[in-house]
Amino acid sequence: MTGAALDPELFLPEPDPRETYYTIISVDDHLVEPAHMFEGRLPAGLQANAPRIVETPEGHQVWEFEGERYTQVGMNAVAGRRPESVVYEPFRFEQMRPGCYDVESRVTDMDVCGIWASLNFPSMITGFCGRVFFSASDRDLGAACVRAWNDWFHEEWYSAHPERIIPLGIAYLADPALAAADIRRNAEMGFRAVSLPERPHRVGLPSLWHREHWDPIIEACVETGTVICVHVGSGGILTHPDGAPGLQLGSTLFGQLSLHACAEWLWSGHPLRHPDLKIAMSEGGIGWVSMLIDRLDNIVDRSGYGQSWEERPADVLRRNFWFCTIDDPHTIDTRHHIGVDNIMVEVDYPHGDSTWPDTQEVLREAWGHIPAAEIRAMCSGNAAGLFRHPLPEVVLPA
Repeated sequence: MTGAALDPELFLPEPDPRETYYTIISVDDHLVEPAHMFEGRLPAGLQANAPRIVETPEGHQVWEFEGERYTQVGMNAVAGRRPESVVYEPFRFEQMRPGCYDVESRVTDMDVCGIWASLNFPSMITGFCGRVFFSASDRDLGAACVRAWNDWFHEEWYSAHPERIIPLGIAYLADPALAAADIRRNAEMGFRAVSLPERPHRVGLPSLWHREHWDPIIEACVETGTVICVHVGSGGILTHPDGAPGLQLGSTLFGQLSLHACAEWLWSGHPLRHPDLKIAMSEGGIGWVSMLIDRLDNIVDRSGYGQSWEERPADVLRRNFWFCTIDDPHTIDTRHHIGVDNIMVEVDYPHGDSTWPDTQEVLREAWGHIPAAEIRAMCSGNAAGLFRHPLPEVVLPA
């Protein structure tokens, strides 16, 4: 679909390729599931009930599954749109850049922006962590949809450009044995990561302290080297007072969501019991991380609230967790306290927060004062190591 004509009333002119200053691996981008994603991918007895795109009387295209309809999540596919044309959401596929749902177009858009590789989360019918499917009333259907999503991702999205796409999968989290099997199956196909919810108890799953549920899933991740990616908003949206502007308030407090989720994942004890467990906090920024480390040190050294572990909680955090940033222009200078090796970059294509197509210039403005070796680590080296993904022969800045 590369080169498809775009409505000039909706879209800005096609951007010219940007000058490349840095080799960038984006650890938080999204795909929009294409209309054909589930066609022919479910067992014969379930195929008729697979998610499908339907047309509404208003002319919108929405997903339908188990009698429910699913529209776009907030500002989900607005890359390249004229700002004045964005009311809240694109309602049809032709109102999105093809790079949202077509991998050839996606790689073209990555080239425009100077993005070497990209890790892509689910979006629409799936939810950021497969929530729609592991919450399905028909367990067999939900589990089959999880497998179908992973199969489509591997065959159509990742395999076409394995050097450019980092494969992230989902799992049927309602059943720990099935979830562990999904993680192992995906790892055998080359997947490097799995998307799990920020706060599982908020989306109908047992809390992280229910070890009989989560131990098999965590152990499968450790055994296969699968990185757990915890995306902001995957554990439910922020509650807000009646009358408050939900979009503005929710997006302002992304960092608070990640802080809360990170603290729960840390104190769940899974990272303490599994030194090799790898957890990446996605889209929450880094401004809160240094504050969290200070607090963890305080409750050990001063109040005594955190003296239940043989290891310092802040040390476990730095060992087991990674964080991602769009730019954090004023809090990037806390990087040494966080650990330069724990920070990665996100572009967030095609969401409203995305820096595409100007990521290179955004980072140059915010990070231009940082030594080259540190920029290389944060822009690409850390992500390449964490997700075991190849780098190009020449890594910038030189």
